[in-house]
Amino acid sequence: MHKKLPNWLKKKIPDMKQVEETRDILKRLNLNTVCENAKCPNIGECFSRHTATFMILGDVCARNCRFCAVEHGIPLPVDKNEPERLGKAVSELGLKYVVVTSVTRDDLKDYGVGQFVDVINAIRSRNPETKIEILTPDFKGREDCVEQVAQSKSDVFGHNIETVPSLYENVRQEADYRISLNLLEMIKKFDSSIVTKSGIMLGLGETKKEVLKVMDDLRHIKCDLLTIGQYLSPSKNHFPVKEFITPEIFEEYKKLAEDKGFIVASGPFVRSSYKADELFASAKQILN
Repeated sequence: MHKKLPNWLKKKIPDMKQVEETRDILKRLNLNTVCENAKCPNIGECFSRHTATFMILGDVCARNCRFCAVEHGIPLPVDKNEPERLGKAVSELGLKYVVVTSVTRDDLKDYGVGQFVDVINAIRSRNPETKIEILTPDFKGREDCVEQVAQSKSDVFGHNIETVPSLYENVRQEADYRISLNLLEMIKKFDSSIVTKSGIMLGLGETKKEVLKVMDDLRHIKCDLLTIGQYLSPSKNHFPVKEFITPEIFEEYKKLAEDKGFIVASGPFVRSSYKADELFASAKQILN
């Protein structure tokens, strides 16, 4: 049974004219966004600002995590023209900061890392001043894949821990907590100048002690940025919400994370790419 949303989880209606303008550009260029495919609650707000988080390598994921709304099954072949179209979309939307994520492609020999590199290069060739943040799957922890993506020199490398280790078996059953930590640690070893970022959802049944332990694990590997948001179940077939965390508790977690050394975004509607440009700007002020 779905829990009724509390008042703090209700959004205002955005400027629909600008939302449709963004949708039209994405549709014309045949591009996917995690905003639409993952049913993000911030889609109206972000599209009305002409921003979106691009999702490359198709819209079908090779894994089936119980928290995620993205369709799972057998993915389509890699679209070699996608990087050029994405670079064009960044130009048309006038983006000074872009976030690119993907479905997980365990079916590919390189787990999709080559497409990430091609997308970064395509964006940079058309938009040399645009800052690029990537949010990747775990590439099965393969070191050569991590090195390749590090060499592409995105401004931010993101990979989400998603939840606490005790919940992986029920929530993120095809992933491995240690592999995710190692991935973020390897990026820093290959290029210490890349800002690293991770995210965690609350309301899945985790304890405060477990959340703080995840923070400690991430700081131990020198992760710079952290996002903390409310989990919202996409459907009755997905993992249910166990608790709605109050804005006051999110603020408490923000302060605790900052005390540990993170640059943090924490709140009910925070997602890994929500207002990512603002978090990056804060990071550059503090880390430089």
